[in-house]
Amino acid sequence: MAGKAAAPGTAVLLVTANVGSLFDDPENLQKNWLREFYQVVHTHRPHFMALHCQEFGGKNYEASMAHVDKFVKELLSSEAMKEFNRARVYLDENYRSQEQFTALGSFYFLHESLKNIYQFDFRAKKYKKVTGKEIYSDTLESTPMLEKEKFPQDYFPECKWSRKGFVRTRWSVGDCAFDLVNIHLFHDASNLVAWETSPSVYAGIRHKALGYVLDRIVDPRFEKVAYFVFGDFNFRLDAKSVVETLCTKATMQTVRAADTNEVVKLVFRESDNDRRVMLQLEKKLFDYSDQEVFRDGSAALLEFDKELNVFKDRLYELDISFPPSYPYSEDASQGQQYMSTRCPAWCDRVLMSPSAKELVLRSESEEKVVTYDHIGPNVCMGDHKPVFLAFRVAPGAGKAHAHAPKCCVAQ
Repeated sequence: MAGKAAAPGTAVLLVTANVGSLFDDPENLQKNWLREFYQVVHTHRPHFMALHCQEFGGKNYEASMAHVDKFVKELLSSEAMKEFNRARVYLDENYRSQEQFTALGSFYFLHESLKNIYQFDFRAKKYKKVTGKEIYSDTLESTPMLEKEKFPQDYFPECKWSRKGFVRTRWSVGDCAFDLVNIHLFHDASNLVAWETSPSVYAGIRHKALGYVLDRIVDPRFEKVAYFVFGDFNFRLDAKSVVETLCTKATMQTVRAADTNEVVKLVFRESDNDRRVMLQLEKKLFDYSDQEVFRDGSAALLEFDKELNVFKDRLYELDISFPPSYPYSEDASQGQQYMSTRCPAWCDRVLMSPSAKELVLRSESEEKVVTYDHIGPNVCMGDHKPVFLAFRVAPGAGKAHAHAPKCCVAQ
């Protein structure tokens, strides 16, 4: 499964997937999900592959433990992955600790042809050669090969049992060192609240949390390296702008609760056409009459995808050419249908530092070797479609950043 000789360098595949749905309905969803995932692996033939999962184990971790073990075993031992002879798996399974549980799962696979691969020990501040397949779970706080943190409760006080946080690992592949950060940011708790202001209060919370992570991974404790941050950012389209654009010629009806006078529903009707309902908005309802706008009009919708603008000097993203990655129907027979719970948005992303951007784009040549896309466009993958970035690190691309000389490598 090694890369083609015509395209030299190290083939890298970075995948992010919120997999909570897979553990809520494993019988119907996991088989399709794995098949589509393996197809992407087969197509891009990576030497180094990272799979970042959020909501690993689903909403009820304790009840899903058997499904978790089966899923991990399948990934590590399937025929499709047989040429990956080394692996590292980090699963936050400590669901009894509300103060620390993030439900993040990070998988790293190394192809048998890949030489000189090291992982950083944050405690010893040394790189260690990666051999064999190892799984770390439960209390990841004691594992020196990563940094893990759950965001403080006061970041999002209205969501008492939030699992949001991040896990960071550092790798040296050939002559190139980089951090890989698995991240899960805060969601929109209410469509009505998100609609009230532009940008929304939730966008502000995500901005604060992501800024915290970026400051953390470039702080002075360790040498600075290129970094990739990929996960479920929960970025949403600017709700106020989207609604105003979709419902330009509509009239709005406000529905209030009889006892509290609180707004519980907004109904947008066409001014003519028998006053047909175009959009209904509730706390957990975003029911728009024409879903094709989101499936086929994604390029037009990107102007409302604004949350990354705040970090334009610190984070780079390749052009998006795929539909919003969330919220898809969890009905196994509905591969392209969105749920009417949230406005579709690009929640799942692969972002990178300016130095990582140079690493990725330097590998671009006459033969296109950089791909940014989603997985399973026509297949139910749960409520999130996984998103991936495939590229090659050109030979010598990291010469100026060769961070693993013999003096700092622990064999």
